Amino acid sequence: MTQMTALVLETHGGPFRLTEVARPVAGPGQVLVRIRASGVNPLDTKIRAGQAAHARQPLPAILGIDLAGTVEEVGPDVTGFRRGEEVYGMTGGVGGNQGSLAQYAAVDARLLAVKPATLSLREAAALPLIFITAWEGLVDRVGVRAGQSVLVLGAGGGVGHIAVQIARAFGATVYGVDAAGKADYLRSLGVVPIDYASEDVEAYVAKHTGGQGFDVVYDTVGGASLDAAFKAVKRFGHVVSSLGWGTHALAPLSFKAATYSGVFTLLPLLTGEGREHHGAILREATRLAEAGQLMPKLDPRTFDLSTAAEAHALIETRGAEGKLVIDVD
Repeated sequence: MTQMTALVLETHGGPFRLTEVARPVAGPGQVLVRIRASGVNPLDTKIRAGQAAHARQPLPAILGIDLAGTVEEVGPDVTGFRRGEEVYGMTGGVGGNQGSLAQYAAVDARLLAVKPATLSLREAAALPLIFITAWEGLVDRVGVRAGQSVLVLGAGGGVGHIAVQIARAFGATVYGVDAAGKADYLRSLGVVPIDYASEDVEAYVAKHTGGQGFDVVYDTVGGASLDAAFKAVKRFGHVVSSLGWGTHALAPLSFKAATYSGVFTLLPLLTGEGREHHGAILREATRLAEAGQLMPKLDPRTFDLSTAAEAHALIETRGAEGKLVIDVD
């Protein structure tokens, strides 16, 4: 078979085109994956709209950053995977790399991990970008550990709901800021919910820390949320953000001798540097999932390649109730 079905985006803001394209072949260091599910991220919709120059994805292109599927073919020099194995990863859709809205993709084997036995392919496809982003912030940058107090801003969102599960798995006491409607879900994860509409940062810092602040604050929202993070952290604490792209006053952070770290999860895909680490992080996701400490929240609605644009529209209108996943094959 030399052809495959794929969704191609030809112009920013334009429609997807469902078409036949050449099926890739696994080259040196690559695995050919038969894609079963493609996770949808807000970044996918921004790339489609032409609002994500940092993703460096020239058109025409096949979008889709996350995938889960089965190994169809193993290229030269690849020893860690075998045909028929179920895998997942954050493998394309940026930096000129083919994305996951297609039946097959030839991907760098270093970016893949074996799918958790406890998760479906749909659940696995929802994880890579959000888990890697959360892990890089909490583990790589902060070194989260038992006994710490961790505040996650946007705790019910994509990165946020994974970050709170990672922090809990490491033994931290976790607090989550989000809308009141997400409080029950956050409680089910062992998180102390904080409603941003009814409590400002000064109020919840006083209520939960006696005015001292939190050891670690992970901002997943950006903008004013990052400014709040600087106010919420304790002296000598650590703020980390996955959306720290704006202009911010550092005085509230500096006067506490606190530390700030940024997370930019796309770097390995864009530069080639650190791809082995992404695979290693996903092996940690597999470990946590199989230990019962990690479960992504999925929107129950289903989509396929012909209705992928509907999934994008739900993201753009904030109508999703969990991670959206497109069934590919």
